Amino acid sequence: MTKNEGKSPTIQVLERAFGLLDVLASYQDPVSLKVISEQTGLHPSTAHRILNDLTIGRYVDRPEAGSYRLGMRLLELGNLVKARLDVREASIGPMRELHKLTHQPVNLSMRQGDEIVYIERTYSERSGMQVVRAIGGRAPLHLTSVGKLFLAHDDSQRVRAYATRTGLAGHTRNSITDLTALERELARVSQYGTARDDEELELGVRCMAAGILDDQGRLIAGLSISAPADRLEEAWLERLKATAAQISSALGHRSGGTPPPVVQIKT
Repeated sequence: MTKNEGKSPTIQVLERAFGLLDVLASYQDPVSLKVISEQTGLHPSTAHRILNDLTIGRYVDRPEAGSYRLGMRLLELGNLVKARLDVREASIGPMRELHKLTHQPVNLSMRQGDEIVYIERTYSERSGMQVVRAIGGRAPLHLTSVGKLFLAHDDSQRVRAYATRTGLAGHTRNSITDLTALERELARVSQYGTARDDEELELGVRCMAAGILDDQGRLIAGLSISAPADRLEEAWLERLKATAAQISSALGHRSGGTPPPVVQIKT
């Protein structure tokens, strides 16, 4: 039995919603409210009320009055989960090889809103790193090398909106906290296709990052090397780019195709 098997939700309405979704999942065609009510044991009015709320969130569709089916939002969320699982699976081997070369932490990160989240890392106790960002840890986009990759793929309006939302708060004396400076930095990222963190998130730690693309040419993750500020070697950059390209290829990206659009931000 896995950790969550045999457990029930502590909030009754969630338990009922899960039951409704399970019933809908067992049918290929839309299901009537009467059948749903019978199979879940819920009063029709109760089932109707919960299904209406799920419809608002697009977790359930109502193709016609009185019938329901699973909604597209579940497909969207499922694709997000699939992408993350596939990225991690495709990345772990190449990440280990890159770590063997550098003897420094190699990180796999993805964007979630205004932050990046670390979903995998390879490192050893001999790396000399004093600060370890745990898997699941988060950091602001503008303070990280991978985060800058994602911001560089946003248009100027989105970048300015990000700056307004976050206030470009800094963590160290090297942090970029000015919009004009950030736009200049993102222009360099767009030009070279790689990004840097020069002790902007943590003093004494520098990073370099390259992007990972999916089969549609979309930036879906970033691969980065973290090292003590005096140990980050420029020679690692080409190997980092090659490793990111290897992972992208495993995800179906073809480098000979049309590259994803990169917005050049005027400075």
